[in-house]
Amino acid sequence: MYGKFWALIPPVIAIVLALITKEAYSSLFIGIIIGALFVTGFNPVQTIDTIVNDGLINAIKDNAGIFLFLILLGIIVALINSAGGSAAFGRWAEKNIKTKVGAQIATFVLGVLIFVDDYFNCLTVGSVMRPITDSKKISRAKLSYLIDATAAPICMIAPISSWAAAVASVASDMNTGINGIQLFCKAIFYNYYSLLTFVFIIGLVLMKFDYGPMAKFEKEAAEGKLGGLPNKDENKPNPKGHVADLILPVAVLIVTCVLGMIYIGGFFGKVAFLGEDAPDNTFNFINAFADTDSTIGLPWGALIALIITILYLLARRVIKFKDAMACIPKGFTSMVPAMLILTLAVSLKSMTSALGAAEFVRDVMQGAASGLYAFLPAVIFVVACLLAFATGTSWGTFGILIPIVTAIFPADSKLFIIGISACCAGAVCGDHCSPISDTTIMASAGAQIEHVNHVSTQLPYAISVAVVSFLTYIVAGLVQNAAISIIIGAVLTVGMLFLLKFTFAGKKKTE
Repeated sequence: MYGKFWALIPPVIAIVLALITKEAYSSLFIGIIIGALFVTGFNPVQTIDTIVNDGLINAIKDNAGIFLFLILLGIIVALINSAGGSAAFGRWAEKNIKTKVGAQIATFVLGVLIFVDDYFNCLTVGSVMRPITDSKKISRAKLSYLIDATAAPICMIAPISSWAAAVASVASDMNTGINGIQLFCKAIFYNYYSLLTFVFIIGLVLMKFDYGPMAKFEKEAAEGKLGGLPNKDENKPNPKGHVADLILPVAVLIVTCVLGMIYIGGFFGKVAFLGEDAPDNTFNFINAFADTDSTIGLPWGALIALIITILYLLARRVIKFKDAMACIPKGFTSMVPAMLILTLAVSLKSMTSALGAAEFVRDVMQGAASGLYAFLPAVIFVVACLLAFATGTSWGTFGILIPIVTAIFPADSKLFIIGISACCAGAVCGDHCSPISDTTIMASAGAQIEHVNHVSTQLPYAISVAVVSFLTYIVAGLVQNAAISIIIGAVLTVGMLFLLKFTFAGKKKTE
């Protein structure tokens, strides 16, 4: 089964089951069991060993830093809520953000501004914007879509982000003669899925309509049913809370997390506890960001932000020390669903990797390289979408496909840049659609919504942009001009939105 189509069967089964049953935990676990059976040749004892050791234990070990970051962020959010900061921000938003359109645009803008890391983006934007979108009767499903549709796409076109560093690192190892960051920057203008997703969001919000499962959630939200997870904190909002009690902790969190990431990347010199392999990029911001490890840098920054937040709220006397300490288990509990799904998703990815999904995709791509030269960017985009969707990893996807793109196209050709962009755009698209993607899981956690509801409502939107992006890559392969291609893509996106709006408006009238 190694390196064959069978490698993609376990995640496909898990995804289909999740969409049918609306239950993520059992669906993912069934996928893990099937993957382990394939890996071990259906040996029952070895299957259990593989699930426990190679799957679950390794998933927890490899993601310990992200788990710690989630817990710390959950505690900070619990502190802000207990101090009344979120309620105060909600009251301010009711006065200053008058409409649903304004609340959605504000969510989008904040997501664009927090471009450093997708995990950080999802959880921070969700924490800040939930009071605002709730007050404007915007469903949690719509909030989670806005978070998810902004987080990965903005990170993929921001030169200073953890995603840029990952792409640049892979590309630099290919000996293309082009600096990794320079290659990433050139590819930005051809990253159609990311760019057209922004066009789609703005158009959808301004045209004031929804379609697919999202329309049902938005209709229920207008009646007061926001569709979020049950609120276990039944205490009344703290009347002493001020808007600054939310803004200041979030601002401190952003600053300390950026400092943490460049610190781990060697901006202030080599970090002793990382050992001999620690990077040394003294006062070189770009290289420090490229060499950082966000699973260490983000918890480093979040821990400092947590301490500062506690001291600030105690000094403000809006919360007592005992109540502050009570927020620690609350914050941990709020992040348990996200950590559990992330553990299962990473375990499933391990099974997929052990079955040789990368080798299967490599063989498919090399077979497609002949006879479709100008259309290859579109083919690369589709393959990257499918691989990222099935495996739930965009980083793993472009790690697999960038070397193949490098082998197919000459490094000095326009198609090389377009091919790299298609690979990155497809990775983002598949990641955006996939129920087992860590970014999708983080968006659900940020919006505090059932994970399966988030996936089912955003899938039609992501697929719509993916179709337009595919057509745009066909155009790009033929004309090889960034400006012409993106203009055509934007026109197609807006035209599609008008067509969808009038189609669904017509259906409502006949009903």
